[in-house]
Amino acid sequence: MKQSPFLQTALEAARAAETVIRKHYVQGVEVQLKPDQSPVTVADIETEQTIRSLILERFPEHGFYGEETGKVNADAEYNWLIDPIDGTKSFVRRYPFFSTQIALMQGDALILGVSNAPEFGQLAYAEKGTGAFLNGERIRTSNYATLSEATLSLGNIATLAGKPQWQNLGAIVREVNRIRGYGDFYHYHLLACGSLDAVLESDLNILDIAALSVIVSEAGGVFTDLYGQPLTLATTSVLAAASPALHQQLSQRLQYR
Repeated sequence: MKQSPFLQTALEAARAAETVIRKHYVQGVEVQLKPDQSPVTVADIETEQTIRSLILERFPEHGFYGEETGKVNADAEYNWLIDPIDGTKSFVRRYPFFSTQIALMQGDALILGVSNAPEFGQLAYAEKGTGAFLNGERIRTSNYATLSEATLSLGNIATLAGKPQWQNLGAIVREVNRIRGYGDFYHYHLLACGSLDAVLESDLNILDIAALSVIVSEAGGVFTDLYGQPLTLATTSVLAAASPALHQQLSQRLQYR
């Protein structure tokens, strides 16, 4: 597949970020807390600065929205959405469930996603209209269409647990074939590869999932928030499934309104 300059740049940025991440992962880092009590390290900041410098050098007219350094030129037609280390809590505890997330939005549409998990050796990427790939090989979601066939993975469900839909989720858990809780980037990689069939998640932000949404969608899946709505910068939840039929069943059964 011929890669666009956007995708070439995103992949180069992901590999440059990996070099910074590996250095700090080996050495260890001091952890500080942001005002919202989430952790941040020098690795997060240096990684984002590396990505930001490379992207804005190539595309100085583009906007940039980073987890650590904030927004630049937010009114631009193209905006890059970056989480340099998605899974900082795992990173600082030397637990390999962390990744670099790089997405590109044109207007209101997400058109490109790169998800690089260096400790897993997994580099997933997709560009709108060209399919999804993992380590250079094309990937596809499964074709399971019923709950009884499906493997469901749950993540960050604290908010969902406090809502009336918790009872509906309990019924879904009893009906699906298998239930897992991989979390972070990993269950989306598995979904895009056809190794599991649906993901429900709350308590996140768009930088966590923007790139992953493009990858899952280009692999053949359906990716919305828990309300069944397309992703926006304000999105805080996910309902993703391998097929439209499975997504519809989950949405109807969850009744998240």
